Amino acid sequence: MKKIILCPNPYRDKDLTAAQEAARVLQEAGVASVYCLPFRMDAQSGRYPVEIRPLQREVRGADLVIAFGGDGTILHLARTVAKHRLPVLGVNLGSLGFMSELERNELGLLKDLAAGQYKKERRMMLDVEVERSGRSVYHNIALNDAVITKGAVARVIRLNVDVGTLRLGDFSGDGLIISTPTGSTAYSLSAGGPIVEPTAQNIVVTPICAHSMGARAYVLSAENLVTVCPRDAGHKPMYLAVDGGKSFALKAGDQVKIRRSPYSTDLIRLTEKSVFDILRTKLMGEANHEE
Repeated sequence: MKKIILCPNPYRDKDLTAAQEAARVLQEAGVASVYCLPFRMDAQSGRYPVEIRPLQREVRGADLVIAFGGDGTILHLARTVAKHRLPVLGVNLGSLGFMSELERNELGLLKDLAAGQYKKERRMMLDVEVERSGRSVYHNIALNDAVITKGAVARVIRLNVDVGTLRLGDFSGDGLIISTPTGSTAYSLSAGGPIVEPTAQNIVVTPICAHSMGARAYVLSAENLVTVCPRDAGHKPMYLAVDGGKSFALKAGDQVKIRRSPYSTDLIRLTEKSVFDILRTKLMGEANHEE
């Protein structure tokens, strides 16, 4: 490791204290680091106790990105790190943090990076495209999910869903979630979808508040092309959001095409915690807290 990018979410890492502690651990291990923000905050760029550098410039020549925050911070970085083939290590400063490897009190383990004592865990991503009148009008990649939902008005929306050349179903309700195995523990889980082993190669289709007792979630092979066609987007507002980002308004006749992306996200593992340990700790811990 020659250079590691430290990406603190300033809303989670107040005064960048966790990132600075990580920098000290890495410096003692002989690894250089720089600070970049996972998203733009130009108005506050001069208020930090360390020099903040542009992320898009620093990814060139970097070996690794460490994200300080929660899963949302990793999602902010996913597109950038995937396109530059950079692995990412998450430090959880949020609540659940399914994708994060370390907690705040485990920063001392970062010294293992210098010794090469880590593993990479590959997570598949989705390629999300909207075709309108035969041309592409939107394109993105997702680590978690692509979500098609209604607008603010409480109306049922109707979606036709095809898998390849076959009709999967006609869904009526609040919308639809198409997720990766990584995203199966996010919005899809809260909508009643299954938990899928995150390193698996699957596409999960989960209805949101379906207006049919027979509507169920589907776990599909990642080789499939999933096409979603809004049936009445002409007079009912519908929106597409990828990994919780800015919504894209759909129109009548649009086709939302979702397939496995050629890109993937590599998560760094420093501990022996299995995905089942993480799920059990996070989910059961949340359940016990609610009780």
